[in-house]
Amino acid sequence: MLLNSVIFILREVLEASLIISVLLALSQNQGLSKGWLKPAVLLGLTLAGVYASQLINISAYFEGVGQEVINAGLHILIYGFILLIIVLLKYPSTKQSVIFFMTGCVIAASIREGSEVIIYLTGFMSTPDLFPSVVMGSIIGSGIGISIGVLFYYLIAYVRFELGMLLGLGLLVLIGGGMVSQTIQLLTQADFISSQSALWDSSFIVDERSLFGQLLYALIGYESTPSFVQVVCYVVSVLLAAFSTLSTFTSLRVRENA
Repeated sequence: MLLNSVIFILREVLEASLIISVLLALSQNQGLSKGWLKPAVLLGLTLAGVYASQLINISAYFEGVGQEVINAGLHILIYGFILLIIVLLKYPSTKQSVIFFMTGCVIAASIREGSEVIIYLTGFMSTPDLFPSVVMGSIIGSGIGISIGVLFYYLIAYVRFELGMLLGLGLLVLIGGGMVSQTIQLLTQADFISSQSALWDSSFIVDERSLFGQLLYALIGYESTPSFVQVVCYVVSVLLAAFSTLSTFTSLRVRENA
């Protein structure tokens, strides 16, 4: 149970941690205020608590798949925020808009991942024999996830400007693609998208339930048995974000060297 808790909490914390660290580092690189972060995280976690407390009612929506639909909505919302941030970063006059969308992105990520952690922990409160190991595993998983986020923050914020921007924007592209992939997976579980057989099975190379698999899941939305629709939507979303990133990076490099 200890290892299961470490892996589960690591996945949830790492996704939010990566988003926060990348956006915070980009804020520093662009000379934006970082005061938006604390209110965004606090509001997101507060709403996560509300979401978790109302899970029974929420799950009854959409003929019993309300949780999947709302989580899918949060994922696609995060992708939309990421795409807007990438596009708007190249315009000097849109700094306040960038901060607004960064705030929204962190709030949505905190709701999504925070609610999963709360639901997971409260589910074991009625089993005192297991709860201590679940809490210990959660602490370890959270520590690993936050540490990786801090590492990425320093990698992006304290390297050469162009390299930092390229790394930060590149990570946003991958994270955004992962959000779209997870959206398709959730909508398939809710029967909004027809279930399909897997295009391949790469679990013999990297098991998505392993620690490395969870890191890839949080970073690029790794799925060892993806469907055709999942792969197509992932590729399209990554290409769209990558094209926007190329345009933004070119503009930022020209502005920096001017």
